[in-house]
Amino acid sequence: MSTVTYTKGLPTPAEELNELGFTQFEMFLNAYAPIYRPAVCETVNHLLSGETFNKSQWNTHLQQIYRINKRHANGVIADALGKVSSAKESRQNHIKQLQGKLKSTQEWIRKAERKLKLARKFYSQKNWQHSPAGCIFPIASSVQYRDTNWQHLRFQIHQKKRKACLYERKISYLKLKPIRVKVPHSQCFVVGSKAEKWGNQVCQWDGVTIKFRVPACLEDRFGEYVTTRLGGYDRKINRLPSRGAKSWHFYLKNRKWNIAVQFTPTQPSRVSRHSSEGCIGIDMNPGSIGWAYVDPDGNLKAKGQIPMQMGIPKGQQDAQIADACLQLATLANLMECPIVCEDLDFSRKKEHLKECGSKYARILSGWAYARFYELLESILSNRGIDLLKVNPAYTSLIGLVKYVRQYGLASDEAAALVVARRRMKLKELIPSSITAYLDVKSGKHVWSLWYQLNKLLKSCNRWKNRHSFYSVSNWGLEVKEMVAPACGRSQTKRKRTSS
Repeated sequence: MSTVTYTKGLPTPAEELNELGFTQFEMFLNAYAPIYRPAVCETVNHLLSGETFNKSQWNTHLQQIYRINKRHANGVIADALGKVSSAKESRQNHIKQLQGKLKSTQEWIRKAERKLKLARKFYSQKNWQHSPAGCIFPIASSVQYRDTNWQHLRFQIHQKKRKACLYERKISYLKLKPIRVKVPHSQCFVVGSKAEKWGNQVCQWDGVTIKFRVPACLEDRFGEYVTTRLGGYDRKINRLPSRGAKSWHFYLKNRKWNIAVQFTPTQPSRVSRHSSEGCIGIDMNPGSIGWAYVDPDGNLKAKGQIPMQMGIPKGQQDAQIADACLQLATLANLMECPIVCEDLDFSRKKEHLKECGSKYARILSGWAYARFYELLESILSNRGIDLLKVNPAYTSLIGLVKYVRQYGLASDEAAALVVARRRMKLKELIPSSITAYLDVKSGKHVWSLWYQLNKLLKSCNRWKNRHSFYSVSNWGLEVKEMVAPACGRSQTKRKRTSS
């Protein structure tokens, strides 16, 4: 199970302050941090050296060199292991992202060069003026810039090749570059264990007072233990257990010491029932969050939208996201059902931002999708509500084709309805009036039909606006009109080849 971390500033009771204005606990942390950091740095360097790491032997080494206890050395090793693993994962993600950008750039170059090649081939033909097909990239000149679109495209290809070369050099450099780990000053970490009293032998907290075991190197200055009045971690929903492992992290921020405790949270009483008894589906868009409640029979019972403002500062954005999550939690608590969302990953789309339009890139970059689901999962878990995920394939298309006109829904509400029904294992069959015009083999999955319909709608300029889906009374007739021209062209081609 995942862990939770609570953080608060270290209290400074007036009766504990000395002549310098610090408590005894603060004086100890200021003295212990310069000893703790070199131990972490040495451990990190040993882990990155590639030598065989023996935790027991290294623990003994730290005790002898820095005169700290075994439990303190365990905290040093745990902190170093976490930093090294995080640095390696970040390096891998960086290389993967650059490889995706390189692939996207090379694909753009290939398509652009093919476009120029076909255009040159077209204009090299005799009587190209009378060609019925036309040129895929007709030449045109700009009076303002005094160049042609071919020159502009060739310049873009040149710049893209330079960018691809830069990506290749970065990738080769990162694969050989040694990993460096930043170890901050003024911090210390002690790892806990559920087998120990109060969840930690070095740092023990009874809910009011915290007592820290002083390492051997500082016992002559501070004694065996230092204590201070910490108090509790005030939360509206406090999941901090009285027993169990507790790891403590002390760090200095803005000239004030903070204390963070990491623990395995207690399980709250479960509110949501099984998804087969009804659930709430959500669909997040840059301008709003659509939700739909589906009963056990798969019928729509309630729906709505939560507006979201884009392009605002980070603090205001977090505030409105938290408010939207609380509204969804209230709905789920009222209906006693889980919330279902799409399992989306925008990392691949963000790799193609350089080849997309500026408007699309701005929308996708400002869309706090990951932050929304991070806060939503945290808020729902505190209230005993399940957050479930489903495959997002064709949810918007199915909602537009089947439910927008039927229920009078917005596009995000219709997609949320499909998301909820998908979690309940209900099939979304394509309207029978369409299947006669789609070329799909029998026995294929129903998504094959939706794939064919999606291709048809994308090729038709009539359905670019989502409001146009409200006007469709019979999808069979619409699909027939789109398929008939394609069938006619294929028949004429066959006749020409046969003659």
